[in-house]
Amino acid sequence: MNNKESQSADQPLNNDTAKEKEERYTYGEEATGAEAAETAVSSDHDGDKEAGRIAEAETAASTAAAYSAPAEHRVEDAAAKKSGPIGWIVLSALLAAALIVVLVVNPFGGGSGSAVATVNGENITKDELYDLLVDANGEAALDNLITETLVQQEADAASISITDQDVTDEIAIIKMDFANDEEFNSVLIQNGLTEEDLRDQMRVSAMVRKVLESKTEVTDEEMQTYFDENKAKLGEAPEQVRASHILVATKEEADAILAELKGGADFAETAKAKSTDGSAASGGDLGFFSKEDMVEPFSEAAFALEVDAISEVVQSEFGYHIIKKTDYKAATTANFEEKKELIRLKLTSDETNQLASAWIQEIRDKAKITNTLTDAKEEEAAASEAPAAETTTTE
Repeated sequence: MNNKESQSADQPLNNDTAKEKEERYTYGEEATGAEAAETAVSSDHDGDKEAGRIAEAETAASTAAAYSAPAEHRVEDAAAKKSGPIGWIVLSALLAAALIVVLVVNPFGGGSGSAVATVNGENITKDELYDLLVDANGEAALDNLITETLVQQEADAASISITDQDVTDEIAIIKMDFANDEEFNSVLIQNGLTEEDLRDQMRVSAMVRKVLESKTEVTDEEMQTYFDENKAKLGEAPEQVRASHILVATKEEADAILAELKGGADFAETAKAKSTDGSAASGGDLGFFSKEDMVEPFSEAAFALEVDAISEVVQSEFGYHIIKKTDYKAATTANFEEKKELIRLKLTSDETNQLASAWIQEIRDKAKITNTLTDAKEEEAAASEAPAAETTTTE
């Protein structure tokens, strides 16, 4: 039985809507990093500045996964995750790396006609592999490598360099759009990346921010408003407990299980065997929750326990619970002065994101760019569309 099957939507345990209560009670489930990022992509297309950075992180993390898709979808699927020009620049880093491997590095040895694989005696040549990789990713990769080069040239002209701290700031800005580090890390893990991989992609994003920040203005009032509206993102949280529970339908069952536990039975194994709740599969673990997250009888009992203590039988509208408190987090408060610089970076980044698209187009328009990969394709297409020359004969 999965989590959502374990509780009905008309039996809310906490104080949210019925659907939210069901989802929260079934083990404190939050939106995954991928779900949060997908929402952010949609919001950013509607002009929501704060959502943009989630999309950037998802873009960087999703690029590697895009290469495992069918060739005709790889670039399109990855590009669909971008959020404006910054996201596209982030995407370009891995695309460009793929292009460099194709154009420069020769991992196979031998000439262009040498075999890189053999299937039932039939060779697949390096030329064939080259053509496939260029057709799949080459044009988009090269185009974005051109943009990255232009951004670097603009930064050099303004004597702007990117330090490790700038990249660390960029990662911190991205993390502000996730509920917590666990959610942020889940996006990376789902796509086979580490935070260090993401750092490699964030240098260009940091460069754009630093080049354009002189065109932005963030006031103390804006920073204070952001702080007031986003204290949870900035480290403020109510006290929380982590608990596991066993849920059964009758008090007689609960009393019998409690006796087994007092006799030394393992709580997690007993939950797996006897709890009717969906959390049984994880030994009854509900994760961390605040008092407001659960209905009153459950919260009161869980918060009153010492860590590792087991409650008496607790009745709620869901049935009869036996609760084990496994961890505790004290309440934390966010301090404006401590977070002020991070907030300034975040709001500056939001503003530079809005400026970046027009700025990148401007520097591309002014630049002298030769793209032989695209030019060759255009010439080939023009040649194929040209009418065949008429042949005339004279008698």
